Formats: sequence, structure tokens, C-alpha cells
Amino acid sequence: MDARATVEEHKAHAPPAVRCVVCTVSDSKTPATDTSGTLLREGLQAAGHPVVGYQIVRDEPSQVHGVIHAACTNPTVQAVVFTGGTGITSRDQTFEAIDALLEKRLPGFGELFRMLSYQEIGAAAMLSRAQAGVRAGRVIFSLPGSPAACRLALERLILPELPHMMRELGR
Repeated sequence: MDARATVEEHKAHAPPAVRCVVCTVSDSKTPATDTSGTLLREGLQAAGHPVVGYQIVRDEPSQVHGVIHAACTNPTVQAVVFTGGTGITSRDQTFEAIDALLEKRLPGFGELFRMLSYQEIGAAAMLSRAQAGVRAGRVIFSLPGSPAACRLALERLILPELPHMMRELGR
């Protein structure tokens, strides 16, 4: 059996729905102005993945850690999708906050995201520190704050593989 057939078989036995939390990391967004968080919630739900939690936190490591801790101790949560705080400004601390808690890193996610982003925005894609990994059997994604970046990651990377990831994690 070739690798593509194996992946397709895994996907065929993956759970149809993954319960997600969406978290926007921002010092200025509100629920009314959080276009990226809204895009993620609506996109996940349209694909059949219930969004069981949503919040906006400041770009402070303790607040990001709190979201991850709550998600990883809640048996109903299977995935967390963060948006925001992945750049290189002095306030962007989300990458380090999440990276410190990951048990397994999925470097291919960030690599693929930047490759796809490069096709859309050129060399500025290298400024993104998008990442993904696993903690306590939950997959954690960290995306840039722009709606275009969230749409790209959701449509091209997250939705096609999220159920497969849950199958691999035994969830």
C-alpha cells in the first residue's frame, strides 16, 4: 500500500467532528472587532467542528498559558486554535508562550503555512511564526492575526487534516 492510500485510509477512520476552542490574542480586539476569531469560528463550524469555547486574551504569556491549561484539562476540548501574537514586534509573545508548553511540535505546519503564504504575499511570509503542536492529547495551532492568514491556514492546512490528527492522537 502506498503512502497516499495509507493517509486516505486513516482519514476514512477519523472522527467526523473535532471539538475546538478559538482564542484571539490581542491587546485591542473586542468580540465586535475580532474578524479573525469570527472567521475561524464560522469556518470550523461550517466544516462540522463544534466550537466549544471562545475568548480574547491579551498578549501575555500567563493569559495564553491559562487558555491552554483550561483546554487541556477539559475533556470535551480536542483542539485549540489561536490567532494573533505570532509576529516579531516587542509585544508578540504568543509563539514563546505556546512553544514552552508543547510536548510535541509539528514543524511542518509552520513550514507549509509559510510556503503557502509566500505564494500569496511574497517574502513577508518569513515574518510569521505560525506553529502547531500537541499538549495533553490536544492539537494546538497558533496563527497570525490577519483574516487572510487565518483563512489560508484553516482552508489549506487545518480543515483538511484536523480529523486525521485526532485519529492519530487516539481522540
